Amino acid sequence: MHELSITRSVVAIVAERSLGQRVTRVRLEIGCLSAIVPDAVRFCFDICAAGTPAEGAALEIVEIQGRGRCPACGEEAVLTVPAGRCLACGTGHLTVIAGQELLIKEMELEACA
Repeated sequence: MHELSITRSVVAIVAERSLGQRVTRVRLEIGCLSAIVPDAVRFCFDICAAGTPAEGAALEIVEIQGRGRCPACGEEAVLTVPAGRCLACGTGHLTVIAGQELLIKEMELEACA
């Protein structure tokens, strides 16, 4: 399960960027073509966040739809697998333009008293 090491890395980055402040919310964007299972990341998050500034933080995951563009005609299409044939012109593989990302989009810190 590579999601455990990915989640450890996400928590380490969030903890480093928080500069010791308590993190209350983390929002990730995970592309559906990234081979990362969002439910596995959710499962690992609390375990990985224990003892860090992100302990107890809410995790939000936004799943990004796969999209491809035909290099021949420029047509764009939804992708459920990383490669596909252009439906407009029949050309071979589409170039992936979205859906492979893993981004830490936002993190929210506890308000200072």
